Amino acid sequence: MGNLVEEFGAYRAKMNEKILAADNKVLKRIYSLDTLTYQDGALGANVKEMLGLATSLVLRCDDCVKYHLEKCHELNVTSEQIFEVFSIANVVGGTICIPHTRRAVEYWEELNNLKKD
Repeated sequence: MGNLVEEFGAYRAKMNEKILAADNKVLKRIYSLDTLTYQDGALGANVKEMLGLATSLVLRCDDCVKYHLEKCHELNVTSEQIFEVFSIANVVGGTICIPHTRRAVEYWEELNNLKKD
């Protein structure tokens, strides 16, 4: 597995386990709400993940960007679609999004390289 993807996945899993182990009702409900939000509905899960990706880029949350890129990858979103999402996020968020887009492209490339292995 790619180093960026492997490290992010391991860290996320470890920390989520610790957070959920605290048995805080509000945090558990937020995690549940997040999971439910991205399920198929009037909008397909792939569209919802692309929306999550765009908003995460605008908010400049690299962890969220990685998460949504992985979900987009799992849902077979194409590179062409991903770059359209990047373009929308950069227009909405401005040039401050460019460094986050660079990191997102690097992560997307690694995800795609994993698919080839």
